[in-house]
Amino acid sequence: MNDGNPDTPMELMKAIVCTQYGPPELLELREVEKPTPKAQEVLIKIHASAVNDYDWSMVRGQPYIYRLMFGIRKPKRPIPGMELAGTVEALGPDVTAFKVGDAVYGDISAYGFGSFAEYICIHENAVKRKPATMSFEEAASIPHASLLALQGLKDIGKIREGQQILINGAGGGVGTFGLQMAKLYNAEVTGVDSGEKLEMMRSLGFDYIIDYKKEDFTKNGRQYDLILDAKTNRSPFAYARALKPIGSYVTVGGHLPRLLQALCLGPLISLFSKKNIRILGLKSNKDLEDVNELFEAQKIKCVIDGPYPLEKTPWAIQYFGEGKHQGKVVITMLQPPGSDPKEEK
Repeated sequence: MNDGNPDTPMELMKAIVCTQYGPPELLELREVEKPTPKAQEVLIKIHASAVNDYDWSMVRGQPYIYRLMFGIRKPKRPIPGMELAGTVEALGPDVTAFKVGDAVYGDISAYGFGSFAEYICIHENAVKRKPATMSFEEAASIPHASLLALQGLKDIGKIREGQQILINGAGGGVGTFGLQMAKLYNAEVTGVDSGEKLEMMRSLGFDYIIDYKKEDFTKNGRQYDLILDAKTNRSPFAYARALKPIGSYVTVGGHLPRLLQALCLGPLISLFSKKNIRILGLKSNKDLEDVNELFEAQKIKCVIDGPYPLEKTPWAIQYFGEGKHQGKVVITMLQPPGSDPKEEK
């Protein structure tokens, strides 16, 4: 952080930097200038972050349409990362929500990116206060996935007591939070995933588990009241086939062509049936206080893969992109040096 005096030494921080689109292995751990907060910004010392689909897409620049948001030839914001948990270290002159020393966390994507670093300056509205009972690693795993699950099930899916629910992509962050939230409604929950995630899903409490490499849930004849989809890798007509006559399908992310199909064809399906095909437009950090209450009441817990040290972020993004992770992949800036990620499975 530089005060503008040319004689003042520049303060540096470590960050993961993306200078060109390509595989995550091209990411570099660099020393860059520590930022200074603007009027309504807080300077946060980051203790933990988490890997998301946005990171996987931004680093590779794929699908190409995302480059309209991230930058045509190279990323406009070279430091990826959109979730964080940390401590407020300095305030911009117009900040009113926080004081120095406050522990905060949140999904910062509505205001910017850059959480794979030791520090960040971000608008004060991008974060919330972290409960004292929540570790920084747990806090970093919560904002994005838990709210995709909560808003998908409750706001869009209108979950009701005792429903039969299927979660596609159930072994990741959305699925693990989604199961626990659905169980609060005494739902019967089927999870779809594959690999070593299946054993974790059994231990977490899914009623039924489908290995998508062995069985297509859209063709087995079973139907559900509500489908929460974190993968969106089939046509909306296939999903409609797996719904009960007045069932609802909610996608929270996945393959862009399939998302566009759901957007265009969903209203047509609803027009000729009572089945709803919906896409969630996430409202970042909305209802995060509700998730805090569930956490503090021990009604939900975080399923964390890691945490891994900052220098392992390129590996962690590739690991996430290959779909091998269980729950949320968390990056910590507090990890003791010398820690290595698990061997590739």
